[in-house]
Amino acid sequence: VQLVESGGGSVQAGGSLRLSCGMFGYTAYSYSDYSLGWFRQAPGKGRDGVAAIGIDSTTTYADSVKGRFTISRDNGKNTLYLQMNNLKPEDTAMYYCATHLGQLNRLLEPSWYDRWGHGTQVTVSS
Repeated sequence: VQLVESGGGSVQAGGSLRLSCGMFGYTAYSYSDYSLGWFRQAPGKGRDGVAAIGIDSTTTYADSVKGRFTISRDNGKNTLYLQMNNLKPEDTAMYYCATHLGQLNRLLEPSWYDRWGHGTQVTVSS
């Protein structure tokens, strides 16, 4: 099973981007059985949780993106999305999607996720 992110790019502050993460390959489980998350890592910094969605569709967001980012999932397409509006220079980072089989209590904790994509770069200029 592979996770493939797309949709990153370079935008000016105030702009928008929509990230997608597709799951490809065989799995014995349904896509709806996975908790899904978006994480980001800026140069020289650790990997931080941005937004996540549980198997019950509960969503959670980092305080820094609340009101600007929206996470959603399409279980029929095995795809996770992150709509990012009003982007700021501090949102610049490599963005990764990740999965965890089952529900998580701490959806934004990266150590609980066991499958990761290779990332897509988001660059926001002022």
